[in-house]
Amino acid sequence: MSDFLVSARKYRPVNFDDVVGQEIITTTLKNAIKNNKLAQALLFTGPRGVGKTSCARIVAREINNFEIDDDNTYNIFELDAASNNGVEGIRNLIDQTRIPPQIGKYKVYIIDEVHMLSSGAFNAFLKTLEEPPAHCIFILATTEKHKIIPTILSRCQIYNFKRISTEHIITHLKEICKIENIKYEDDALIQIASKCDGAMRDALQLFDKVIGVNKNITSKIVEENLNTVDFDTYTELINDIKSKDIPKIMVSVNQILDNGVAGDLFLSGLSSFYRDILVSKNKLSHNLLNYEDKRVKTLLSLSSDINFNILIEYINLLNEAEINFQKSLNQRLLIELSILKISSLEFNEEKKKFKYRLIPISDFQSQVFISQYSNAIEQKKPKPIANLSVSEFQTSTLSLKSIEKNKEINDLDLDSEVEYSNNNELILEDIIEVWDNYTNIQEEKGRYNIASILRISSPKFKNNTIIYSVPNNTTSLEIDSEKQNLLLFLRNKLESDIGLLIEIDKKMDENKAYTNKDKFEVLKKKNPLIDELRNTFKLSI
Repeated sequence: MSDFLVSARKYRPVNFDDVVGQEIITTTLKNAIKNNKLAQALLFTGPRGVGKTSCARIVAREINNFEIDDDNTYNIFELDAASNNGVEGIRNLIDQTRIPPQIGKYKVYIIDEVHMLSSGAFNAFLKTLEEPPAHCIFILATTEKHKIIPTILSRCQIYNFKRISTEHIITHLKEICKIENIKYEDDALIQIASKCDGAMRDALQLFDKVIGVNKNITSKIVEENLNTVDFDTYTELINDIKSKDIPKIMVSVNQILDNGVAGDLFLSGLSSFYRDILVSKNKLSHNLLNYEDKRVKTLLSLSSDINFNILIEYINLLNEAEINFQKSLNQRLLIELSILKISSLEFNEEKKKFKYRLIPISDFQSQVFISQYSNAIEQKKPKPIANLSVSEFQTSTLSLKSIEKNKEINDLDLDSEVEYSNNNELILEDIIEVWDNYTNIQEEKGRYNIASILRISSPKFKNNTIIYSVPNNTTSLEIDSEKQNLLLFLRNKLESDIGLLIEIDKKMDENKAYTNKDKFEVLKKKNPLIDELRNTFKLSI
């Protein structure tokens, strides 16, 4: 057990040719050393695990012509700025620079995570960094270049390390597999490389984790040990989303989460998969895909009936969900809701806008409940307009925002409007009954404002038009915002192509009781005994 050495250390680069994915930087450093034009202060900056410290050690060995196994502790000093970030630590370092090297030509100081130095330490380091002794070279390494003060940056020759591409990581892992006699599937290495975010050290750590289970690396083993979702699972989920199979989508999402896949990683993976579908729609961008030809064809088939607008909106919705994930108290519900939004999203080419088309409840029942309880539930054909009779998303208060939102919902309803005949003979009693039914529905939903407005007066009927009187412009505007849904409800229930006219009758406002005294007079007219009750108990109004 003690003899085991992690791959990140075992296969750390020992010369410039071993460094993966940083060809431009290694070529520049080699030529600078060869021509004796290397600066005395270097700054290596870039993401974690891309070879900054390894390159610093290689530079230190090359300029001194040390062999790999040489004991060079008297010439190469590695300091951690996180634990030596004060002025005193820098002063000690400056004192050491005055002493020339005992062996070799240069003393090399490698300062890792240099952005952790305090402001005072940076200022104490300035003069030495600008004019170091001839036998000293400083190599600073950092992942956060923006935290280093400009006066330090101006004294250094800066090398920007980039993230290592997935192709380079896969190639390096294949070489290690050949050395270690490990069998592998290409897709398994692709999964490892895709999960490490361009960091070779992270890739090698994941690699060690997988080969600790089995020397034969397969996609299934990687999926189980790294908690990732494989290509086929994503493909199946996206086909369910395209077919709007809500029960199957819900089951699939929960199975993925129950298998230990982190919710934010699942959202990120799904959005990346949709990105790959988007990229596959054009042959010029196929080189951005890290899949074999067979899977690229699968992506092409998935993208065939999804346009660019929809794909971009899918990615946008998933990205928003990923941003809000940590803030959510019910993270699983956030994931489910995001997937359901994607399932119901549609794009109107004529109006150039997105809308959520509600999936009929009958479809949901037929997919789950009817299949399981076919003897207990009778299938009934839903009426075309039933699911669009009343909007769940409207507000009952009057505002510009509510009017605008109602307009959007009305546009959605008008797309599905049904034609009715005018041959039905309607009577006022039936109209009032349906009107009261709609009012009670709004009240049950907590929309008390609109319900009270619909009870201000009693509707009248003339020339196939319902006439409803309101006392002022404010209530008229409120009714107008509700008019489309109300009219669709009435037409559906009465099965007649009737109209609706809103009239303003200001006399209604004059007769309305506002004060407590006015209300008492109205009650007294309805029941004279109320006045006797007030006198008996000497009640005040």
